Amino acid sequence: MKIENSATLAGLFTAIASSLCCITPVVAFFAGTSSLASSFSWIEPARPYLITATGLALGFAWYQKVKPQPADDCGCHVAAKRSFMQSKSFLVGMSLFALTASAFPYYADWFFPKTEVPVVKPAETSRSKTVEFEIEGMTCAGCENHVSAEIAKLPGIFDIAVSYEKGMASVQFDDSRTSSTAIQKAIDATGYSIVHQKTRTQ
Repeated sequence: MKIENSATLAGLFTAIASSLCCITPVVAFFAGTSSLASSFSWIEPARPYLITATGLALGFAWYQKVKPQPADDCGCHVAAKRSFMQSKSFLVGMSLFALTASAFPYYADWFFPKTEVPVVKPAETSRSKTVEFEIEGMTCAGCENHVSAEIAKLPGIFDIAVSYEKGMASVQFDDSRTSSTAIQKAIDATGYSIVHQKTRTQ
């Protein structure tokens, strides 16, 4: 049974590890430690392998659970006393938790408040600008929402479009009320890395 428990725990560990890249931004957002948000973004390329490892570990644990029990000399099955951690209920619970953890990137954005960009009008003397940032470290929709939420705190923001798939953020703003530098600082505060930026005057 130790092998079964080890396989279950290994499956649980790899499931959590496979989604750390998206779990961390959510934890950081609620803990107020935004700089930790991209700490595990390097895990993203290994995610398919970790999910595969999760499936193999839990599959082995289930095999150990359902395989025929050994019989004694008289052909009777030996019913050993088991703890809760060796029960089928525990394995079901851990399997469901692992599945939930592995799928976290697909619903991570549920944990971020919807970003509402305030409707503002530029002053007659101001110009509308659009700045585009190339960003490293975003791995899921939760990352997009995290970046959008920080930018939306700035005054004079007209529109925000963030894509983790493209690794881009495009922000239209009133340059009399904020600046590309302020937007850059807002993105930096989330922990993601800006590798390039381009500004367009409208």
